[in-house]
Amino acid sequence: MKRSSSPFRDNADKPVIWTVSISRLFELFRDITLEFDDQADIEPINLGFEDAVRHIRERLATERCDAVIAAGSNGAYLKSRLSVPVIIAKASGFDVMQALARARKITPAIGLVTYQETMPALAEFQTTFGLNIAQRTYVTEEDARSQINELKTAGIKAIVGAGLITDLAEEAGLTGVFVYSSASIRQAFEDALELARLTQLEATRGRSFPVADTLRAKHHIKDLRGESAAMESVRQSITLFAKSAATVLIQGETGTGKELVAQAMHRAHPLMQGKTQASHPFVAVNCGALAESLLESELFGYEEGAFTGSRRGGRAGLFEAAHRGTLFLDEIGEMPLSLQTRLLRVLEEREVVRVGGTRPIPVSVRIISATHCDLDAWVREGRFRADLFYRLSVLRLSLPPLRQRPEDVSSLAEWYLKNALASLDVRPAANLHAEILTCLPLLASYPWPGNVRELRNLMERLALFLAAAPLQALTPAFLKSIAPELADVTVQDATTLVSHELPVQAETLQQVLLRHHGNREAAANYLGISRTTLWRRLQAGHTGE
Repeated sequence: MKRSSSPFRDNADKPVIWTVSISRLFELFRDITLEFDDQADIEPINLGFEDAVRHIRERLATERCDAVIAAGSNGAYLKSRLSVPVIIAKASGFDVMQALARARKITPAIGLVTYQETMPALAEFQTTFGLNIAQRTYVTEEDARSQINELKTAGIKAIVGAGLITDLAEEAGLTGVFVYSSASIRQAFEDALELARLTQLEATRGRSFPVADTLRAKHHIKDLRGESAAMESVRQSITLFAKSAATVLIQGETGTGKELVAQAMHRAHPLMQGKTQASHPFVAVNCGALAESLLESELFGYEEGAFTGSRRGGRAGLFEAAHRGTLFLDEIGEMPLSLQTRLLRVLEEREVVRVGGTRPIPVSVRIISATHCDLDAWVREGRFRADLFYRLSVLRLSLPPLRQRPEDVSSLAEWYLKNALASLDVRPAANLHAEILTCLPLLASYPWPGNVRELRNLMERLALFLAAAPLQALTPAFLKSIAPELADVTVQDATTLVSHELPVQAETLQQVLLRHHGNREAAANYLGISRTTLWRRLQAGHTGE
């Protein structure tokens, strides 16, 4: 079979990827493997947990493997016990909603069993959608079996979950609804392939690097939608800034698309035109999502023995992973002052010293940082180093909030709704554009505190309701019934919601926590910040979001 389309000359150059799965996920992995067969040597391993770990460790003694793909609890188990990088396939929000929709056709009483963490966002959704969803979490197989038996006793007839969960559900005489989609598994394969290529590339430099949040830029400038003058100005700035190697500071409220802009800028660089991203990685880290000690080791890497629990042989940091590419520092304002000093030195010297080490390692990295904060004010207040601020903001780009470009609301709403319906395999109504226009006064009057992200999320919610009721027309009344926030926001509420740059009273945070019954993860998601950032602000007694 001729494989001229493959970027690799022979099998010795092709990445080696092992998929590890049991139950019905094994079949889905097998089907997706066929799509990537010409790009990598992919071998399925039909084992799980300790059996899989033992098997892989034995083979790694004499064989090469660039990446492992697994999912769910099995993936988490492998990731903590193997030296080879493990890509964990994750079910998207759409996967979960589609699975719940399939389960609802079977029974109104549904159980959702997830590994370790629940999905707080479903609480409000199930109330609006009229679903009776009992959420449970598990850690071990026995734990999962116990949770399913409890749900069965409570009258639950269908269980949504991963392969292990659906198998156990059917073992208990219930209906198991598999949560993973082909799209999510395909994304895991693409991530593993990109990681394997980067591993090969870095091996030629004698280095290793960690698995970062993002190893490639997925978004292009065309993904920045909107015909307003403000958005056209943003796109022009991206095109211009992409030609330079200077640092860029992106400022904008939560949900305005700061990382999307950073990825588009990376993709628009002349070196990226017509070339694989493997040689020019895009690596992202949220400076507000990690504790100080962890952020330091993630950014700069560490040597063996640098601290208790450090990996044998040490580990390269994100600066090394981003060599010849872009390092995106999201929420740079949340970086502790002590790390700001180290970051400044790396920017000035173009070399990094790992934690616990003394050897400087040269790096060639373009830095793009982002913040929702007023860093100019923070510099004046001594909360952010002035010298680092000026070093990071050679080029500056401010993203307009959605309320400042109301002319883009209808086109964005239509675009996101069509994509959401397509993901649910639902054909949009022929008069969808006209229906969106009838809802425009309602959409345009809302202040959109979560900006484009909030609009996208609302359209995904709307798509689920339209998919459940194919004959339902999109009217303002129907829209208000599933999104009461559009009609209930008062002028005072809108002013409070959109004042992201101004500090608010500490009790506002407490009110948010009360709204979510003390669930900090749900409160952080509501505010658009990490749990670490929420904890810091609770300690400080204020919020800047």
